[in-house]
Amino acid sequence: MKTWLITGISRGFGLDLARAALARGDRVIGTVRSGTPDLPESDGRLHLFTLDMADPAGIGATVEAAFTLAGRIDVVVNNAGYGLLGAIETTSDADAEHLFAVDLFGPFRLIRAALPHLRAQRSGHILNITSIAGRAPVAGSALYAAAKHALEGFSAALAQEVAPFGIKVTAVAPGAFRTDFLSAHSLHRADAGSDAYAASVGRSLAAFDAMAGRQAGNPARAAEALLTIVDAKDPPLHLLLGSDALRRTREKLGGVIEEMDRWESLTLGTDYARGAAGMA
Repeated sequence: MKTWLITGISRGFGLDLARAALARGDRVIGTVRSGTPDLPESDGRLHLFTLDMADPAGIGATVEAAFTLAGRIDVVVNNAGYGLLGAIETTSDADAEHLFAVDLFGPFRLIRAALPHLRAQRSGHILNITSIAGRAPVAGSALYAAAKHALEGFSAALAQEVAPFGIKVTAVAPGAFRTDFLSAHSLHRADAGSDAYAASVGRSLAAFDAMAGRQAGNPARAAEALLTIVDAKDPPLHLLLGSDALRRTREKLGGVIEEMDRWESLTLGTDYARGAAGMA
């Protein structure tokens, strides 16, 4: 039996993951901003804490309470977060700062608080739920993509820091899944402003609206995929979920490689000439 600490289990991925973990007999410590998630009776294996991921003191207190309750935690899942869409020009400082407080600094603070315990037990698996937007962004998602891209880089460096302690890290980048992520519960929109960005941002927003309720991704299957990787002896550092995430990432990487090749001579030309003074 594994013990999980999962943030944001009220809806979406968090809810489906908590349900799947409980169904196989694991114990779940979950956080919610308010209310009670729709989860079945679990013979005392479900424990809830109220937590706002923008509250630094609350994060630290919740992590300490979770480890005190459980003794050890096997899987820490940074799932809580929300999206922000709109043009950069019309995005306010307040909207951008709150997004980063929840989607980036919240996970950072939670992991920082958990690490002394994970190091002491010499084990653990940290799952950071990022987004395909962090790897292959589209117009209108700049701030959200920036926060998730930062969490991807954070995860890659963290994995190297904690590997000597037996702690594993996976950055999970889902594509479009049939959750309520595109609803007002999970997605905020910056001030629409003028029609100046209709051809770029406006087009993306219209595509998101058309996609709602028709996403290809099945969140229950995503939850089962996450159970698979936490049971794996050698789990991935980066995991894509969904056919659209795979397609967008391959297209992105192909474009990056093509651009690198096209500008390779300029890139290499910035080194010191071989044998020149100052060469290391």
